[in-house]
Amino acid sequence: MPTLLRWLRRLSHLLGFETAESFPAGHLYERTRWQGAYFDIASDVRPEQIEQRLCDAISNTPLVFGYISNPTPRMQRTLLSILEERMRNNRGRASELAALLVQAYDSPHIMEVLPGLRAAVAATRHADMTERALNLMAFLSDMQSPFDVIDLN
Repeated sequence: MPTLLRWLRRLSHLLGFETAESFPAGHLYERTRWQGAYFDIASDVRPEQIEQRLCDAISNTPLVFGYISNPTPRMQRTLLSILEERMRNNRGRASELAALLVQAYDSPHIMEVLPGLRAAVAATRHADMTERALNLMAFLSDMQSPFDVIDLN
């Protein structure tokens, strides 16, 4: 019976009846996880499409970034572009997005998307989240061209 259940589970996964909550094992970003309740991605979707759908979700509703652990560099750049726009146009809630990035960088497994970003976040590890977010925004503001990153994907 356990063999039959394993086979049915595998078949269900292959047919896309399950919701994916991570990239497949062996993928470059296999440590990236997301809450399936916020991202309805079938288990049979290709990894490139998964990443694109997650980036689209971040573009549409940036706060969903908080439901992703170890986001890929592309996901981080998506959030950074929205954060840059909010900082540049003095639109509200920029610090909220910066706080999401700070929380993401508390993981030792996240890939650093901008040089010095991990160190800037780590330098404020013992401060409260508001101060950490403001410090991160100051770090980003001081960069020469902080968000001019070309995404080749």
